Amino acid sequence: MTIGTLIYTRLFGEKVGSDPFGNTYYQHCKRPASGRRKRWVIYAGEAEASRVPPEWHAWLHHTIDTVPPEAGKPHQPWQKPHVPNLTGSAAAYRPPGHTLKGGHRARGTGDYEPWTPA
Repeated sequence: MTIGTLIYTRLFGEKVGSDPFGNTYYQHCKRPASGRRKRWVIYAGEAEASRVPPEWHAWLHHTIDTVPPEAGKPHQPWQKPHVPNLTGSAAAYRPPGHTLKGGHRARGTGDYEPWTPA
């Protein structure tokens, strides 16, 4: 967060809610002539857009007008909880054979036939 965002938030922001990741959501305290208030998020920690849960993303982009509840929307049993993008972190997915996972892959099963030019 920059000092400009902090000042703008203090002067014109109205806190709307927060999510389980600690991000805080704001909207402009006055309704402009267009009728559409500006909405923004103050991230907890690193400013990474993938840390915004889907229900808050919909609210930020004016897809829905109702503020998501603190606990989030009730999920279906088959839905997984929201996870931010882990690329570049120690928790990122690395396939078998990746150099950071030892660099050894299982041998081929014999069902592969390489192409040879005729």
